[in-house]
Amino acid sequence: MTRPSATTAQRAAELRTALDRASYEYYVLDAPKLADAEYDRAFRELQELEAKYPALTIPNSPTQRVGAVPALALVKVEHHVPMLSLDNAFDAEELSAWEEKNARLNADVRRSGYTTEMKIDGAAINLLYERGRFVRGATRGNGRIGEDVTQNLKTVHELPLMLKGKGHPARMEIRGEVYISHAAFVKINQERARDGEPTLATPRNSAAGALRQLDPEITRKRRLRLFAFHVEVIEGKLPAERQWEVLDLLESWGFQVAPHRQEHKDLAAVQAAIPGYEALIKALEFDADGVVVKVDPLRLQEDLGVVSERIPRWGIARKFAPEVARTKLIRIGLNVGRTGAVTPFAELEPVEVGGVTVSSATLHNEDQISQKDIREGDEVEVMRAGEVIPQVLGPTPEARDRRGRGAAWTPPERCPACGTPLHRPEDEAIRYCENGGCPGRVLEGIVHYAGRDAMDIRGLGYERVRLLLQQGLIKDVADLYLLKAEQLESLEGFAAQSAKQLVAAIDATRARPLSTFLFAIGIRHVGKNNAQLLARHFPSLERIGKATVDEIEAVPGVGGAIAQAVFDFFENQGSQDLIARLKRAGIDPTEADAVVVDGPLSGKNYVLTGTLPTLSRKEAGQLIEKAGGRVTGSVTKATDVVVAGDDSGSKLDKAKGLGIEIIDEGELLRRV
Repeated sequence: MTRPSATTAQRAAELRTALDRASYEYYVLDAPKLADAEYDRAFRELQELEAKYPALTIPNSPTQRVGAVPALALVKVEHHVPMLSLDNAFDAEELSAWEEKNARLNADVRRSGYTTEMKIDGAAINLLYERGRFVRGATRGNGRIGEDVTQNLKTVHELPLMLKGKGHPARMEIRGEVYISHAAFVKINQERARDGEPTLATPRNSAAGALRQLDPEITRKRRLRLFAFHVEVIEGKLPAERQWEVLDLLESWGFQVAPHRQEHKDLAAVQAAIPGYEALIKALEFDADGVVVKVDPLRLQEDLGVVSERIPRWGIARKFAPEVARTKLIRIGLNVGRTGAVTPFAELEPVEVGGVTVSSATLHNEDQISQKDIREGDEVEVMRAGEVIPQVLGPTPEARDRRGRGAAWTPPERCPACGTPLHRPEDEAIRYCENGGCPGRVLEGIVHYAGRDAMDIRGLGYERVRLLLQQGLIKDVADLYLLKAEQLESLEGFAAQSAKQLVAAIDATRARPLSTFLFAIGIRHVGKNNAQLLARHFPSLERIGKATVDEIEAVPGVGGAIAQAVFDFFENQGSQDLIARLKRAGIDPTEADAVVVDGPLSGKNYVLTGTLPTLSRKEAGQLIEKAGGRVTGSVTKATDVVVAGDDSGSKLDKAKGLGIEIIDEGELLRRV
């Protein structure tokens, strides 16, 4: 192999520097200095040098952003630190209530200050950097496990392959939002229409879809852009004490940060700024649906912690007033869910709400329909409050006053899918079909099992599940694992490659943890969070299958209704037969992050406060929970122990006042 000369290597380095600088000026600063033709010439020269001398090719070269081989499937990756979801506040009162709740945990929040950032309506991503180099990018997924989209993210020019400046920790995850600008979205649809392809529905959905493409070249055509907003340190130290400083750091490292961010001395200043933010919406080049409000000091963020490992107490999305449209309700339809729940929905004359054409919307339940007096044929108000599923608010005043309205809606007595008499529990507003073999339940159950938030079988949506059921190839989720590519190739919509991809995607689910399986299998009342709580205390199917109602209800965060539903599921003969068939197919999931039931901290409530010498708040909390203890956010009479570090705030004072035991990190480690 021919070795490049020193002069050639220097020229390659100069080209890389020039191209990186040009990309930064173009995509981040929006102030390009290098002409497009000059950029293209330099890029081609670098490509030719790297092709002639492979030793010159380095991972962060501008040429490595494109040209990856299409993947057969997206690989699952676990985030080092779970990705959180913000709670919402829709008015000033709800925002004030959020601060009041935080102040009960730590009074310092009232005088600590806040930052506000525009809430981008895009697709969340997680970027792993090691020693300043971009190593891996992943989708949010279920918050704990996402999909590896590294090659697709390399097509985003605003993503630094090598960080600029100094001060970045040795290993860290950077959180951001990928989006498509309004101008790019219009241009993409113009090009698709010219080529005879269907146009894309919304920038947000298009950005999320582009991230999950198997071919990076398709992703590149979507012209994705990126804002960064958060840092999670894995190894090293972050040279920042406030959220505002974190945003400054991200900019200095080469990231684009959302514009119009502000600092505020208190919540009153935040409230005063909201109308100004809302007035900006129509002038922005990207979709936004609110403002993110964060407690500014990182120490306080750490102290406030999270709710159920999912929602941060220190941040909230202040959503703008939702858009409401009027249209005609054509028919009240019924949907049979995976648990047998029969829920009504509205079939509407298509109407645009928040930039999306809506033809159906939720009606919640039969009690809501009765209370709001919603009838077929009414003109109704439809709202999308930043949510994916639109909802019917109720009839317009004109519709209520109109004579000759349609008859009041009557709830169904029998299942619309199988004719089985429906049962409505006394404490619920929903009727259930108890027939486990109901075609509606089977269809929805398999689709749910394959969904992105569940087992995430890429390429297995409603139409393909219907097709497989109609062809008799499957009758439940266990049959999915018996499918062969040769069986699929002859079906409509399949080719040899897509058949292999679906079988590979199904096979990949064998490695999913128990928490994912418990949510996917469709146990009534068991959502993602409850599934995680259950799996950590009963880390195998055998363990949870043998648990009593009392044992299940003893899991912190699991109530009586959930415990009974879980017990009933595993006692049901049909469920036992299904699980036995799944086990024969190789599906017997366990949970690695399990709690030691009889651990040294079992039955004890712990509170963490201040900065510990070596452990982060999350690491300390994980140690406590794995040892059987429970971590809570506030000091109460039920608190057994407070673990205090430097700069402990009001929690320490409250613990002293209540006579609660106070220990340091060293004592915690000894007990664990």
